Amino acid sequence: MPHTAFDHRMAAFGADDDFLAAALPFLAEGLTAPGEPPPVAIVAPDKLDLLHDALGDDAKHVGLIPHTDWYTGSAANAVAQGAGYLEAHAGPGGRVHLLMEPVWNGRAGRSPRETAEWIRYEALANLLFAPFTTTALCAYDTRTAGSAVVDAVRRTHPGTGVYEDPARIAAELDAVPLPPPPPGAELLARPDAEPVRQRARARGLAVADAELFAESVTAAAATLGPVTATLLWGEAPSCVCELRTARRVDDPLVGFVPPPTGELEPAQGLWFARQVCAYVDIRDAGTGSTVRLQYA
Repeated sequence: MPHTAFDHRMAAFGADDDFLAAALPFLAEGLTAPGEPPPVAIVAPDKLDLLHDALGDDAKHVGLIPHTDWYTGSAANAVAQGAGYLEAHAGPGGRVHLLMEPVWNGRAGRSPRETAEWIRYEALANLLFAPFTTTALCAYDTRTAGSAVVDAVRRTHPGTGVYEDPARIAAELDAVPLPPPPPGAELLARPDAEPVRQRARARGLAVADAELFAESVTAAAATLGPVTATLLWGEAPSCVCELRTARRVDDPLVGFVPPPTGELEPAQGLWFARQVCAYVDIRDAGTGSTVRLQYA
């Protein structure tokens, strides 16, 4: 049956046979969907081998992409990757079937901090990709993702029986307090590129990295309006800059919505910051907001 909105599904499994039992019918659905390009599987390399063997002659009609080539950075990078792929390869309205497995035994699962970002990504995907008639099946292997992660992401997928409003999930994640700045944090006069670049270099970032970090800080500051305090700390590669502003930032999608053109406007500075930095955390500070950017 034709669908008219983003169709966001999930499958959890703990064995190769169970993975194939979920993946093969999904890819067959994509192969027979009218007006769609070939379906694509973006999964672990060993699962690509399983699919190639199980698909037989149909394998040549399915895109097979190692998930390490797709999930190459932050959750915001994955949003950009997905939006770019749909623009370049999907059918009208974003029609395509995507089988997707995040790298849970790599960066995406290396810490509770990183896991929280991918839960946010799964939740916000329901809003970010709502205009597209894309069908996505998110594959969760309990052997790598773990049962706790699977239980958490069920809340981000419609049809699981425990789905919750993406904004509510984002608010829960943002209610977790950030660790306080360390005693050695430097107070900068302004969030200008040159002092941030100089201090990042002094803290061990390479020239190119310090330049990108400084650009992300100034871009975020331009989006936020008047910054009342700028703190910087950490050692390479994990340099951190905290911006405090009187503006309240309460949109869960801020910095995640891809710009409509390749030219960034000042209001899209947090998009740039999220693309460059490993983490961009935003917290309500009562009379304003605290925005913390961590380079790596």
